[in-house]
Amino acid sequence: MLREVRKKRAHEDIVKQIRSLVEKGKLKQGEKLPPERELSESFKVSRATVREAIFSLEAMKLLRRRQGDGTYITAAPGEDLVQPLAISLFHEKNDLIDIFSLRKLIEPEVAQLASENAHPVDIRHLKRILQKQEKEVGQGRNPVRTDAEFHHALAKTSRNRIFERLLTAIMDLLQKTREQYLQTEERKQSSLVGHREILAAIQMGDGGKARLAMRRHLEKVESILFKKGGEGRG
Repeated sequence: MLREVRKKRAHEDIVKQIRSLVEKGKLKQGEKLPPERELSESFKVSRATVREAIFSLEAMKLLRRRQGDGTYITAAPGEDLVQPLAISLFHEKNDLIDIFSLRKLIEPEVAQLASENAHPVDIRHLKRILQKQEKEVGQGRNPVRTDAEFHHALAKTSRNRIFERLLTAIMDLLQKTREQYLQTEERKQSSLVGHREILAAIQMGDGGKARLAMRRHLEKVESILFKKGGEGRG
């Protein structure tokens, strides 16, 4: 799978090879790369050259090194293109309204597709996430992780990889504002109620209701964010 590289600009060739393998799905998200020693032997270069390529791939959000564990693929095929695009488009505080407008375009469609494409295992997974969120809210904790997990799971259930990748990038950009939004009890309950309505529509397989439930959910959050001076997400 890996082949010898040219000595001149060798680290760039390594980057191109690994990117290509990710884009073709031959290296998958969560998969561990061989150790530097093995990579240097495969590419016929020094370990320093391999290390330089890994640094470049980390900067692209394609790889992540875990201390004492190894180096892992962190992006799905094509995700290394979506994430930089999202970051370049939306990076300032004033872009929050624009980001939210994009969410209102994408996520109702995601909810409808999820209702049409959900398998029983997807429904069970969404229920488990909602149960975790209910538990966190009941214990007075900030459910920011389970809140995001619910939206990510919906995107995956839609079976549309572009929506999934784009939504993941957008949600990552909104991490801080999500934490702020879910601070109060009212907002935690609002998020929970919205998710229950969305899941109920998906369980019924009613795409129209799922789309409407997501739209109402986002509009509720939007009214809190931009009409009451808050910041966050649903």
